[in-house]
Amino acid sequence: MRYGPRRPAREEFLSLRGLNHRLLRWGPDDLAPVILLHGWADTADPFQFLVDELPDAWSCAALDWRGFGGSDWSPGGYWFPDYYADLDALLEQLSPKSPARIVGHSMGGRIAMTYAGIRPERVGRLVSLEGVGMPRREPDAAPRRLAQWLGELRTPPQHGGYRDYTALAERLRSKHPRLAPGHARFLAESRAEPAPGGGLRLRMDPAHHRVNPVLNRPDEDAACWRRITAPAMLVLGAESDLIERHGPEVGPGPLAASVHDLRVETIAAAGHMLHYEQPREVARLVVEFLGGPA
Repeated sequence: MRYGPRRPAREEFLSLRGLNHRLLRWGPDDLAPVILLHGWADTADPFQFLVDELPDAWSCAALDWRGFGGSDWSPGGYWFPDYYADLDALLEQLSPKSPARIVGHSMGGRIAMTYAGIRPERVGRLVSLEGVGMPRREPDAAPRRLAQWLGELRTPPQHGGYRDYTALAERLRSKHPRLAPGHARFLAESRAEPAPGGGLRLRMDPAHHRVNPVLNRPDEDAACWRRITAPAMLVLGAESDLIERHGPEVGPGPLAASVHDLRVETIAAAGHMLHYEQPREVARLVVEFLGGPA
């Protein structure tokens, strides 16, 4: 059984900075939509669970980032400044006359938070679902990481593979035990596609798996966060392993120290993928924080 959306999405494609991007839309077209931004190795599709819990009058739009889902791959690699520029171009098309309301998960939340400091006039309200900073990489790590990156460029990256959608759905349920079977099947079908040699491959450019040669610079992130003027909310999963994996530097403390108007909420019985596991509770907080449909 597959999850049946209450409000089925409309699929569109639009050009952002020379690449074709897939966009899912819900609700009326005459309102500036709430912008939904997915995390690493994900697609726009899982926001369906959240949208189904939002008011019918709301207009929403979820983007597949470059190199993920149905969007074009980037031949030159993947860099955070490109994501900021893609988001900037998206808002010029979908919310050209008013500051946007944005909900981002994980990588999407981090992108949205930093962008809100780069272009504070373009963001009206912001919700980050487990989207925080990245652990610091000391300068001494640069030679090794750059050498690793150069080595990886010599070998074509490989897709991860799965036998079929049932196997992938079972894998997702093993990682996220609260997922109902129908939800897991929906996620499996949105995340993978048939591979030329049989089985399934993930719907993402395998180049995303290359090591990033650019070291994380938390001080630069914080400088951007200090310029955020929009009210912001950080929502965490009570059972998330994010801080355990990366350390306190990625927790709410650094964000709270830099963002002058930050609300922090925690959702019980949820891990890092809290919009998969507790979409109703996430929707309740989003509606309360963002306000009405326009």
